[in-house]
Amino acid sequence: MPIIKNDKTTPLRDSRSAIMDVLKRQGPQPASRLATRFNVTAMAVRQHLYALQDEGLVSAHSVPSGRGRPTKSWALTDKAHGLFPDAHQELAVDLLGHMRAQFGDEGLEDIIDRHSAAQRRSYEAALVDAKTLEARVHALAHLRTGEGYMAEVQRDGQDWLLIENHCPICAAAQTCTRLCANELDVFTRVLGPNASVTREEHMFAGARRCTYLVSEAARIKAS
Repeated sequence: MPIIKNDKTTPLRDSRSAIMDVLKRQGPQPASRLATRFNVTAMAVRQHLYALQDEGLVSAHSVPSGRGRPTKSWALTDKAHGLFPDAHQELAVDLLGHMRAQFGDEGLEDIIDRHSAAQRRSYEAALVDAKTLEARVHALAHLRTGEGYMAEVQRDGQDWLLIENHCPICAAAQTCTRLCANELDVFTRVLGPNASVTREEHMFAGARRCTYLVSEAARIKAS
């Protein structure tokens, strides 16, 4: 759930937080779809959306809808994205800058590689009881959610989509792209030799989320 700064927590605030969580995880939505999800009227959802719009947290744009009237779709603003966990990004960016100044680019990359190796070992220890590829994907998503990535798993035919709806180290990864580059390697190693992992969507490429397609390696080779 996003952390919304307010004097106190109220049921109304909780409802708005829930709406923002859905918009973060699933992207732009019309009020009618949100209403169906929460089993309330579209008018009730719109009241929350208009309040969030007044706070600068959501914005609306028209989407063509066949021959009828355009549908109004609601999305989070940049201000709203800033309310989700950021893993102390300003501090992380500063530390990366100091490490680059102290050790140079190669030294910084070596530090990042050591961090990735430690992260991989931690994940492998946590996934030791997950025997199937599907179980390992779900376990990895659970670990990533605990780190603030709002991860989830969706079935895609015979494959799985590991989806990260938020990046709590986005600013740091932009400063040092090796952080992001190593992520794919870590996932591939952690999921095991029977896994083939490819990045399908990437926030740095303009997507609203990062998505990884996980397939059975043996099936990929056979095809």
